[in-house]
Amino acid sequence: MIKNTKAQRWTGLISGLILNAFGNALTISANMGSAVWTASAVNYSHWFNVNVGMILFFIGLLNAITNQILLKYLDWPRFIGEVLYVCFFSYFVNIFVQGFELLGVGQLPIVVRGILACLGIIFFCTAISLYQRANLLMHPNDDTTNILRFMYLKKSAVAAQLIDFVPPIIAMIISFAMTKNLYAVNVGTIFSILFNGLIIQTADRYVWPKLKHNFKVLGNDDQ
Repeated sequence: MIKNTKAQRWTGLISGLILNAFGNALTISANMGSAVWTASAVNYSHWFNVNVGMILFFIGLLNAITNQILLKYLDWPRFIGEVLYVCFFSYFVNIFVQGFELLGVGQLPIVVRGILACLGIIFFCTAISLYQRANLLMHPNDDTTNILRFMYLKKSAVAAQLIDFVPPIIAMIISFAMTKNLYAVNVGTIFSILFNGLIIQTADRYVWPKLKHNFKVLGNDDQ
């Protein structure tokens, strides 16, 4: 149900979008392991020799379709919004990656880069908490965890994140079996698997707690 004003929700969305792009760009530039879905995209990019952006877009599209199935009804505005989010998100990631490259993040000592990768994950998990609560527009994968959390898993962010990790992990196992190579998996990936859900749940409580979960259900048209 809708619990915040439109202004509050848009603030949560915009701040979450920028922070999400910033955190993901930091993990990419640090080159010490990406989030699980991103890592799976990198591996399939190498396997099929296709631009990673195309793989990420395809994954996002599959996530958006999956969400319609999980919702058990067609929500076209939600579907279109999720695809639009992927486009905006990619644009901001590119900007931040270029900035981090200019700062020489990729040339820092390995320990520092490992810390930055984990910090990037904390940033984007906090971002996910913000725009999931705002629930206006979000990455389709994050909407998947939101739907799982509130419709199937008794509001547990940790359980939702763990279930959401299953498909990309299976995808990477298949990729590794076929290519005998594994890319974009390092300390940051392990940190993401272990703590994503916990960080999101903690951010829900301590980062702008007045922004509530505005989770829309069928028949709730209060926008």
